Amino acid sequence: MINVGIIGAGRIGKVHGESIMRYVKNATVKAIADPFMSEETKQWANDLGINEIYTDYHKILEDDDIKAVLICSSTDTHSTISLEAIAAGKNVFCEKPIDHDVNKILEVKKALENSNVKYQVGFNRRFDHNFKGARAAVEAGKIGDLNILKICSRDPAAPPVSYIKVSGGIFLDMTIHDFDMVRFMSGAEVTEVFAYGAVLVDPAIGEAGDIDTAVISMKLSNGAIAVIDNCRRASYGYDQRVEAFGSLGQVAISNDTDSSAVISDKDGVHAEKPLLFFLERYMGAYVAEVTEFIDSIENDKPVSVDIECGLQPVLIGLAAKKSLETGCPVKVADIAAEYGI
Repeated sequence: MINVGIIGAGRIGKVHGESIMRYVKNATVKAIADPFMSEETKQWANDLGINEIYTDYHKILEDDDIKAVLICSSTDTHSTISLEAIAAGKNVFCEKPIDHDVNKILEVKKALENSNVKYQVGFNRRFDHNFKGARAAVEAGKIGDLNILKICSRDPAAPPVSYIKVSGGIFLDMTIHDFDMVRFMSGAEVTEVFAYGAVLVDPAIGEAGDIDTAVISMKLSNGAIAVIDNCRRASYGYDQRVEAFGSLGQVAISNDTDSSAVISDKDGVHAEKPLLFFLERYMGAYVAEVTEFIDSIENDKPVSVDIECGLQPVLIGLAAKKSLETGCPVKVADIAAEYGI
């Protein structure tokens, strides 16, 4: 049994706490820490069987019985805590993004070169049953050579403007998952990015210096073309779809719904709306990604979502941001070169 410590007891920290204590075999949450620990959160932790509750996460890093930490704190702390955890010899699962600053991600990468710890980045969509099925079809050559990859990702409602202001912008906050999906689904790297963007949902988002609607086209290293469309608002629910089109056919995935029941009557054909939010859609994926992380520790196997998987979507996101600002295509290699990569 591997003892785990969770740093950050917000929404995602609670998701991981519950998934580990209820569904992940061979792991248990020994301690959880959050500087803003409330009585309500303490009760939640106690109800799950987590009895070591701190406001200072360093107590987790100092505990020799804890072999792995999950970094679920605010984004601006991810790289700092990663470095401290690596130095303490803890295996690390870090929620995305590692940082918005590429130099800080490179610091973490450098620290890992001199360490034997496992480091996994929390891009949970790779572990979703739908995306995994589509990727398996592409990888097995069932659609032939990939020609076009289309990803649709739309949230049911925009987050508060207070969040938008600290999010790093739509490309590093929302689209970063889709950039990772492009790499995962295609098995290739993004070489060039062209981005369009608009403010069509909430003028306050534009006033905060961001956009809420975007279309991004990309050239891939295998010669294929990828397209992502994003919007912060989909009135009908959480819209997450993918289509991979190739020389021999195509594979597509639809949204998950509460049921697959379809009612046909004189007024038309009626089906369920997509699930409302990401926690409903991806709960199984959260369990699966941590299960793989624990397995990699137990059996000394490499993680499938490593530091490079954390770095590349940020570089792509910065290329998209520059493209939006300049109105021109941007090569990802040019962004990487700015950081000596």
